[in-house]
Amino acid sequence: MQISHIDLGPRPLFLAPMEDITDPSFRYLCKKSGADVMFTEFISSDGLIRNGAKSVKKLEIFDYERPMGIQLYGHLTASMVEATRRAAESAPDLIDINFGCPVRKIAARGAGAGMLANIPLMMEMTRAIVDASPVPVTVKTRLGLDEQHKPIVEVAEMLQDQGISAITIHGRTRAQMYKGKADWTLIGEVKRNPRMHIPVIGNGDITHPAEAKEAFDRYGVDGIMIGRAAVGRPWLFGHTRHFLDSGELLPDPSVEEKVELAKLHFSKSLACKSAPVGVYEMRRHFSSYFRGLPHFREMRLKLLTSLDIEEIFSILDRISETYGHHRPEVNGSFWDR
Repeated sequence: MQISHIDLGPRPLFLAPMEDITDPSFRYLCKKSGADVMFTEFISSDGLIRNGAKSVKKLEIFDYERPMGIQLYGHLTASMVEATRRAAESAPDLIDINFGCPVRKIAARGAGAGMLANIPLMMEMTRAIVDASPVPVTVKTRLGLDEQHKPIVEVAEMLQDQGISAITIHGRTRAQMYKGKADWTLIGEVKRNPRMHIPVIGNGDITHPAEAKEAFDRYGVDGIMIGRAAVGRPWLFGHTRHFLDSGELLPDPSVEEKVELAKLHFSKSLACKSAPVGVYEMRRHFSSYFRGLPHFREMRLKLLTSLDIEEIFSILDRISETYGHHRPEVNGSFWDR
C-alpha cells in the first residue's frame, strides 16, 4: 500500500489518533510493537493558530515514529488552512483532517463528524487544505450523521476528487458515537467502488488479530486502523502483524511483562509531561493494562489515586509479585515474538 509516495508495505496497521491517549509515550510503545503509521492526538486549528500551549506541544514528533501524521480539526476553512501551514513546519509525513470525531463539543460546532452535515463545506475545506499542504493530505471520517444518512460511498469519492491521498472510515455514524457495532459493509462498498483509486483504511471494532485478518480478507481494505483496543494493549500491533504473516496467535504478555511495559510507559509519560500531568494521564492506561486480574480492586484504587511517583512504581512491583502466577507459557520477551 502507498499513500502518495510513502510505501507502507502490504496490509499496514495504523494507530488511531485519540485525545489524551496517543501522546509520545503511548506512541513509543505502539511503534515498538509494530504500528506502521501513527498520528498525533487531534489538534484544534483555533488553538494552534493562537499558539495555545497544549496545541503547540502536540506538534512534537520524532524521527523514529515515521511515517507520522498530524491530525487537525476545525470548522472554519481559513483557520484550518493556517493551521495546516503551521503544522507543516513540524515536517510531518502526512496532514490528516478529522471529519470523524463525534464528541458533542466538537461536532456541535460543525467540526469533526459535524462536518458531515455540511458536505459542500467539507469539500471546500478539503481542497483548500490540499492546496496549502506540502505533504500528502488524508481524511478520517464516519459513515454519516445517523442511520438514515450514511452517504459515505459518495462522500469518499468526492473527497478523493479534492485531492486527498487516502481515506480512513470509521464504521459508525456520528449519532452512534462509540456504541453499537461498527458496520464494515459500507467500508467495503467504498473500497469496491471502481472509481476509487486512493487507499481505503478501515476502522472500528478491531480488537483481535483475527478480526483484522477478516477485515482485510472480507472487505478488501488497504489498511486497518486500531484505536481503543490498543489502550493498555500496545502489543496488539505486533501480535496482529505476526498473525497476518504466519497465521499463529500469540499469547498475551505475562503479568510481569505487562508491569515492565507499564513502568516504561509511565517513565516516558513523566519525561514527556512531568508530574502531576504525566501521572494523571497514565491512570486510564494503568486500568487497562491490568484489566481482568482477580481481587484487584484495592490495588487498583491505590494505583489510580496515588500522586507519589515512587509509590506508584512500588505498587507496580507488588502487582508483579502478587499476580506472577498468571503468567502464560511463553519463550522470551513478547517484544521478540
